[in-house]
Amino acid sequence: MTAPPPRHALVTGASSGIGLAIAQRLLREGWAVTGLSRRPPDLVDPRFTHRAFDLLDGDIASLGDLRPDALVHAAGVLRVGRLGELDHAAGAAMWHLHVDVATRLADALAPHLPDGGRIVLIGSRVANGAPGRSQYAATKAALLGLARSWGAELAPRGITVNVVAPGATDTPMLHDPARAGVAPRRPPIGRFVQPEEIAALTAFLLSPEAGAITGQQIVVCGGASLST
Repeated sequence: MTAPPPRHALVTGASSGIGLAIAQRLLREGWAVTGLSRRPPDLVDPRFTHRAFDLLDGDIASLGDLRPDALVHAAGVLRVGRLGELDHAAGAAMWHLHVDVATRLADALAPHLPDGGRIVLIGSRVANGAPGRSQYAATKAALLGLARSWGAELAPRGITVNVVAPGATDTPMLHDPARAGVAPRRPPIGRFVQPEEIAALTAFLLSPEAGAITGQQIVVCGGASLST
């Protein structure tokens, strides 16, 4: 008997950080993965395909031909600034990447997802608000509105849509000089969240066992939200 083909996930931001960790985790669990990023990751696996793509400028509608079983939008960027010093171009770029790209991806791919398909958006604990990060927080807060709306639309087909919202996670973004004015705080557990922990939760949300979870935001913050 011929084995069924592996499930196929499309993962954005797969070149590093959380996106790369998610791609690696899914490959270990037997998925085929197409990674979208401008530069290729250091990842070699016969079930991994890298597609060089600029999410800010590429033709996202053309990705509909990929026909994945799951979409994970992990690409992101953080720019900080306090009132009176906001960089409005940076705010527009974050909105474009986090919200508009997510919308365009879902619009292109959701009609072709199989019944029981999955969508996971990588948000942020900062969606609840944080000084010096208002523009970033607004873009991440918007993802929950998308997830709840799409979850309601797609529930009759068994397609779930959820947001995974990490706290301070040990990725290149955490150490980006562009955020020097707003330094990350170590969570109460005494260490930063690891990308592999976000990947494990994402993989669960993509699994059949998570079929009753939709329209939710799950925060992974190492206890940081317990004191604020």
